[in-house]
Amino acid sequence: MTRTDTAPAGIGGRAAGRPAVAPASRRADLVAVLLGACLVGGALADGWAHTNRLETIEGFFTPWHGLLYAGFAGSAGWTCWLAYRRRDRAPRWWRDGWPRGYRVGAIGVAVFAAGGLADMIWHETLGVEVGLDAEFSPSHLLLGGGAVLLLTSPLRSWWASGEGGARAATGVASLALGTTATTILLAHSSAFRTAAATQPVGAAGAQQSAILGVDAYLVTAVVVVVPFLLAHRRRATPGAATAVVAGVALFALVMFEFPVPQTWGAVGAVTGAALADLMLCRFDAVRGADAPLRLPIAGAVLAALVWGGHLAGLALADGIGWTPEVWSGVVTLTAIEGALLGGLAARPLPEAD
Repeated sequence: MTRTDTAPAGIGGRAAGRPAVAPASRRADLVAVLLGACLVGGALADGWAHTNRLETIEGFFTPWHGLLYAGFAGSAGWTCWLAYRRRDRAPRWWRDGWPRGYRVGAIGVAVFAAGGLADMIWHETLGVEVGLDAEFSPSHLLLGGGAVLLLTSPLRSWWASGEGGARAATGVASLALGTTATTILLAHSSAFRTAAATQPVGAAGAQQSAILGVDAYLVTAVVVVVPFLLAHRRRATPGAATAVVAGVALFALVMFEFPVPQTWGAVGAVTGAALADLMLCRFDAVRGADAPLRLPIAGAVLAALVWGGHLAGLALADGIGWTPEVWSGVVTLTAIEGALLGGLAARPLPEAD
């Protein structure tokens, strides 16, 4: 008989009666991160082709899809191998053999595979999507959702291990890859794509452009602040904010071939994220990890520095056309948004006796 662990199921735990399996090693997490980077690189190549080389895409079977699905095959194969190699401890490895953090990744494999099949049928029957059609295609949304679940397996493995050092590095890299994957289909609302702040608000037709620009800052603030808070809630980790912002910014810049104003804006945003990392790690060292309003302060600081830096970069590249009320209001509003998200992420205070 196979010895089983009868501990009750819990958050990050395993169901009662399932065999205990060895957690993933730091090396296993590193391999998963590297293969995940190949998957994101393939997605970036496909997004670049949809944006800049649409005339070369005639159906599903393209070099760009080849890169995307090769990256997926490597990442999915490694995830499944981690469970299969534990079959001596868990004979039903497809159910019980997943290391901590990788079971959800296995669900991501299934979701991505279903999305890939749907994408092939979609392309071969309805043709190639362009612009918003590509970003809202149901098959592409399935691919994006499955990719996030798969890419964040090393992140969950890091959380489950409770380790720092090299394990934290793979966790942060996984966090950045997963966040980047969420933005693949949000390029239409990415603040790293727009240079609306360089245009005067009062110019003809610019009012609507300014409104869309402000909306892009609010949407992208959620995209970068929420993943950061999930990591920061557990412990302050140097580089977490920088990695998330840099990954999201780089994806947008490569897809649109590094337009000058947006590139300077991204440099400013990454610089702001690095300052936020330094400040928030220092805050924890001084105030402690259980300090009041820790996460609301973290969310506000991150949002204010990132988007303040982004606007400063645009100003250096092409000048700011928005009025002081609008650009300062964007920084203030995103900081408030970050603080609210931090409040939602904070653990409830213990009830008084």
